[in-house]
Amino acid sequence: MKIERIELAGLTTRVVGDGPLTVVLLHGFGAPGDDLVALAQFLKVPARFVFPAAPIELGGLYGDARAWWRLDLMQLEQDLRTGAIRDRRSEVPEGLVEVRAQVNRFLAELKARFGADKLVLGGFSQGAMVSLDVALHRDTALSGLLLMSGTLLAESEWAPLMPKLAGVPIVQSHGRADPLLPFSIAEVLRDQLTAAGAKLQFVPFNGGHEIPPVVLDGATKLLQSI
Repeated sequence: MKIERIELAGLTTRVVGDGPLTVVLLHGFGAPGDDLVALAQFLKVPARFVFPAAPIELGGLYGDARAWWRLDLMQLEQDLRTGAIRDRRSEVPEGLVEVRAQVNRFLAELKARFGADKLVLGGFSQGAMVSLDVALHRDTALSGLLLMSGTLLAESEWAPLMPKLAGVPIVQSHGRADPLLPFSIAEVLRDQLTAAGAKLQFVPFNGGHEIPPVVLDGATKLLQSI
């Protein structure tokens, strides 16, 4: 698998493959910038797969740990210890507006460099949240969205924008035993997207915070349909 490394909008980016479809995938919190690159081998679609590294370097974690915005790690550890269900619907993360602007610049530079008439945006965990936020604030609709193990954020801002996703093909996946982002909140997001008219395929699975084969199958079908 040939991987091209480029810089776009200040983000180190890996590009794999070529085709009539451009698929941009954003990694999760604490992962290295190339964390999702291997997925290009499993998504059996003629496409250009693009993997930008998040802009924030996380000190104190092992390896190339990066983030789209910072999290309260002490609170996260406490939630995991106590088994607390973390409902983030009312949270508007500090830095969300800035990262949205940077990802939009990234997509503009990507289109200028390669052309991208058909663009699918998606990601895992925090990357899925960024993808949905960007999609909701765009003036032009994406060709599709791939939301893997994300959650509902900034509900007061997102809810009025949901109708913009009417008719947009979306795959949303979530593990029933996810210890980080509760399955019950994923169901709330599913219902809101469906009510807004999105062409949603919900892919639940018996697992945790992960990307199992059933999710890759659902993503492949979405991309093939586009």
